Amino acid sequence: RSETTAIRLSNIANMILFAAKVYASIRSGSLAIIASTLDSLLDLLSGFILWFTAFSMQTPNPYQYPIGKKRMQPLGILVFASVMATLGLQIILESVRTLASDDIEFNLTKEQEKWVVGIMLSVTLVKLLLVVYCRSFTNDIVKAYAQDHFFDVITNSIGLIAALLANYFSDWMDPVGAIILALYTIRTWSLTVLENVNSLVGRSAAPEYLQKLTYLCWNHHKAVRHIDTVRAYTFGSHYFVEVDIVLPASMPLQQAHDLGENLQEKL
Repeated sequence: RSETTAIRLSNIANMILFAAKVYASIRSGSLAIIASTLDSLLDLLSGFILWFTAFSMQTPNPYQYPIGKKRMQPLGILVFASVMATLGLQIILESVRTLASDDIEFNLTKEQEKWVVGIMLSVTLVKLLLVVYCRSFTNDIVKAYAQDHFFDVITNSIGLIAALLANYFSDWMDPVGAIILALYTIRTWSLTVLENVNSLVGRSAAPEYLQKLTYLCWNHHKAVRHIDTVRAYTFGSHYFVEVDIVLPASMPLQQAHDLGENLQEKL
């Protein structure tokens, strides 16, 4: 129950803090803060896609999807990551255009500065508290949220620092900060794309995983004479496993069938 509370708390905080950062982006017009807000948008949309694809996979339809919907999750992430990479590229192009123009002007009034600093510091502080809270759990999903909150602390800090430096020292620092954050976003999602492409194309499982399968097959029954093939490759978020075992030639077909079916259930 406490782990579920941590996940729900993280999701609610992400939505509220995203709305606050949108307001800060509108008030300041800072490209760096807009890039930081884009990163928060990624968190919300990726969470929604993971929830939607998980829900879809739990409602099988053997007539329309005879082999299941295991590839829906990586496919959804690929589409989403492509859109986010395009948005990141758009921010880079806008920042470069701003740098290339001669009339770079970035001036915050005292009231705007007070709102922006207050919102961004509050968001960063809340994220920092969520990092400490989520890291106290052993659940992998909650730990993933903790890592995500930690990255948000970094991006929020960079966005705020770039906006303040541009306001007090030189205008070009704001688009440069935006470029740094956009490159970070594109790099992060490019690695995610590569990981999910492997899930779709059927990459072989790790040798340790294949060893476990071989051990399971060999110790399944004393009648197993030889293991001819052990193959496991990615099938969406799962593995598709193929195994060929050799049984005695004199074994009755019914017994061989039952033995093989029991092994299939174990796998």
